[in-house]
Amino acid sequence: MMPRRFLFSLLPFLLFLLFWQGIALLVEGLRGVPFPTPWQTMVRLARLMAGEPLSDNLLHRHVGDSVQRWLTGFGLASVLGLCYGLAAGLMHRLELATSQIVHLLQLIPGLAWIPIAILIFGIGEAATIFMIAMAAFPPVAITVLAGVKHLDTTYLRAARMLGARSQALVFQILLPAALPATLSGLRLGLGNSWRVLLAAEMVVGTGTGLGYAIVESRWTLDYTGAFACLAMIAAIGILIEYGLFRPLERKVFQRYQLDTGSRP
Repeated sequence: MMPRRFLFSLLPFLLFLLFWQGIALLVEGLRGVPFPTPWQTMVRLARLMAGEPLSDNLLHRHVGDSVQRWLTGFGLASVLGLCYGLAAGLMHRLELATSQIVHLLQLIPGLAWIPIAILIFGIGEAATIFMIAMAAFPPVAITVLAGVKHLDTTYLRAARMLGARSQALVFQILLPAALPATLSGLRLGLGNSWRVLLAAEMVVGTGTGLGYAIVESRWTLDYTGAFACLAMIAAIGILIEYGLFRPLERKVFQRYQLDTGSRP
């Protein structure tokens, strides 16, 4: 049963590789332009991982700097979004005064923050982290607020009648009740922040990072190197989703005995 399920899970990936190979052959045949194939990309990626330089730096330096920027910006946005969602969910006046602003921030594309980030922080790490945080904060804040608002207030009243303190209300009632919405918001914020990170590295001029390496590969016509960076970006995304997020989601849902739905 498991081998068959595993093979079916690989089918979309294999179809994608076949489609990629077909596009590469079609482009090269029609335009005479070398288009990196899956095999060429994987070979180049292996060479980069073995220590071949890319844009005057090693691949692990680009990956490490990108992940560090993403963790800083996404972590900051997650903490602020969680705190705001809990506070606004408990204080109706705060929600009325600020919720429309948060929804407005949700509508602003991540790259639209570039001029503001450069004006405030200049060119460098701080501007990139600011853009990441601004892209990740709204979905986290909005979903946590929605999760708290949908909580049955009977539980809160019962806990207060039993003498529960504020700390117990937050960690034993509010957070577990808001967990499904919180995890959804974190997943949305993760995707937003990762995309903005790579775009910011292409524009802001960080000097390192996967986005910066892709731009530099374009200028040097090293398209296989750019495709290798794209493959690494996809691999990191898959690792975060299946190696971190889904196991964490299962453990949290099991801990609080929540329904995980149809997610494997």
